[in-house]
Amino acid sequence: MTERFFAPCPRGLEAALASEMGAQGAQGVAATDGGVGFAGPIELAYRANLESRLASRILWQVAHGGYRNEDELYALANGVDWKRHFAAERTLRVDVAATRSPLASIEFATLRIKDAICDRFRADSGKRPSIDKRLPEIRAYGYLTERDATLYLDTSGEALFKRGWRRDTEAAPLRENLAAGILALAGWPPDVPLCDPMCGAGTIAIEAALAAADRAPGLQRTFGFQKLAWYDGPTWQRIRQRAHDRARSAPSAPTIFASDVDRRAVAQCRRNAESAGVAKWIAIDEADVLARRAPAPSGMLIANPPYGVRLDDEASLAAFYPKLGDALKQRYAGWTACLFSGDPRLPKLIGLKPSKRTPLYNGAIECRLFRFEIVAGRPQRAARAPDVSAR
Repeated sequence: MTERFFAPCPRGLEAALASEMGAQGAQGVAATDGGVGFAGPIELAYRANLESRLASRILWQVAHGGYRNEDELYALANGVDWKRHFAAERTLRVDVAATRSPLASIEFATLRIKDAICDRFRADSGKRPSIDKRLPEIRAYGYLTERDATLYLDTSGEALFKRGWRRDTEAAPLRENLAAGILALAGWPPDVPLCDPMCGAGTIAIEAALAAADRAPGLQRTFGFQKLAWYDGPTWQRIRQRAHDRARSAPSAPTIFASDVDRRAVAQCRRNAESAGVAKWIAIDEADVLARRAPAPSGMLIANPPYGVRLDDEASLAAFYPKLGDALKQRYAGWTACLFSGDPRLPKLIGLKPSKRTPLYNGAIECRLFRFEIVAGRPQRAARAPDVSAR
């Protein structure tokens, strides 16, 4: 039986995610703003969750229909045989998102869908799931357009960017699936040396190593589908074991390089790489990006350098970027550099002309992935403090 799914992702990665889902055997793949719809057997949810480097979640469609008011939303949700999908003993959370919905209150729409699910359980079995907004076992999602409503059950549980390897507790400025997306959009092939000289906690380098090792990103975690009624343990274990068995061994000498000027960041990067099982794939050092030399004659430099919201003031930004441009021209001639930044003035500040600008979002922040072909050049003069009003 063919099921419908939707995989949300960071905006800008839709086309790359569509290709990834197609490679997993998905049918009817269609990219839309903020994600990808696709179809396939229910077992596809196992592979998509385990293998996707780019998706944020894998949502399974359980109902779709027109609506004009909250009562019709209630009827749509109440018409689903929920006990076929999960047990009443499971805890539940319901979330609703909308685009041009005519309803006055999305909160009230959420309440009506939640009531419909619980009322259907009570009518069918005399029991209803408890609501847990913090750590629910089951997550139901509603998506409303101007005329249609679609209901989903989440097969992922925790968001898929939570791979299970991160040991730093602070929120990362770059989520794992966005880092994997930057690598995909940069077109980095695993046989080409890669360097992130501003690595922070190591997200880009670790995602690169996982890809080079052909290691499924979900091997170290559990998923929401394991709480759904159709979960088949033996089938899941066979899929997971095949993914585990195909992982490659580390090369004799690393071709992925990560460094940072912050000693604590370097230590954090090493802990995360060990936790992810890819420490032997990455050479990790403490070094200043403005001073370190290229680790190979040619390769790709991929980094998320600091920009406005990550620096103390505009003067620091104006002083840093010209030096970064000089360092690239003096030490990375022959390399391709892909810099991910929320500051559209980055090329002007570093004195390099991008060969490509790819729009990409980091949460709500509109960013660009700038691609530069580095050639040797003379240092530029220090830049004046930028005009804040130009942002």
